Amino acid sequence: MKSPIRIVLAGGCALGLLSAPAAAWAEQPAAAAPKPAATAKPTAKPTAKPKPVDCTKVKCIALTFDDGPGKYADKLLATLKKHDAKATFFLEGQYVKSRPKLAKQIVDAGHDIGNHSYSHPKFTETSIDEIREELQKTQDIVKKVTGRYPTTIRPPYGLLDDDTKTVAAEMKMPIILWNGGSRDWATRNEKAIYDEVLKNAKRDGVILMHDWVAQTVTVMPKLLTELKKQGYHLVAVSSLPGAKALKPAEVFPVSAAADKDLSTDSPTGDPDDFAESPADDS
Repeated sequence: MKSPIRIVLAGGCALGLLSAPAAAWAEQPAAAAPKPAATAKPTAKPTAKPKPVDCTKVKCIALTFDDGPGKYADKLLATLKKHDAKATFFLEGQYVKSRPKLAKQIVDAGHDIGNHSYSHPKFTETSIDEIREELQKTQDIVKKVTGRYPTTIRPPYGLLDDDTKTVAAEMKMPIILWNGGSRDWATRNEKAIYDEVLKNAKRDGVILMHDWVAQTVTVMPKLLTELKKQGYHLVAVSSLPGAKALKPAEVFPVSAAADKDLSTDSPTGDPDDFAESPADDS
């Protein structure tokens, strides 16, 4: 028979063994919850610049807009951007002066700009000194407003003579005419403008239009959609084959200078033609 003292001692030891670990666990601090692994931020990929269109390999056409910046130019620029299209704007100095923000928007959007005189006189009825003044005055105001000089000349109404070529040679600028029109200034009708452009559209063609004609700007989304459907890439004149290496006073398109029907695409300057871009309050 075991001694009562031993039983008590044994019981006490057993109780100590049971209680000691519990006290030890209580003294240990709670383990901190593991921090979630940091998620690496995705590296933004640089936006790739669109490759320039090679018009020797694809079908191109150049839409050109005279007498600008017209009062609807901002709407036209938005449409061109939406359709990933480039164009060429032949600016008049007087409207660059009155609409400087629109002129700057044209340049900032990456479109070509040309010199279309300051006040739109007929160069064939103007002295060589006046031609020189008209073009230089426009060069100066466009540079001041946009930070860029026009690099080409389009004489008003497409009227060209030796004096104009002489001044163009002095200024080291080629002359850009057209080989297809829209007659937007005459019809002021969306369907008529649409049909006329499509009738004259051809590969490497240069089409004359006006950004001050409201119907031209309104029909532009439909027109661009159809031209692209027909396989055309809408480019600035400088992208067309033969336009990049033009010499001062050289005329482009080559056949345009000899085209007797060229003037029918442009207002003649008679009051009934409504040839002038309207002012902002008209």
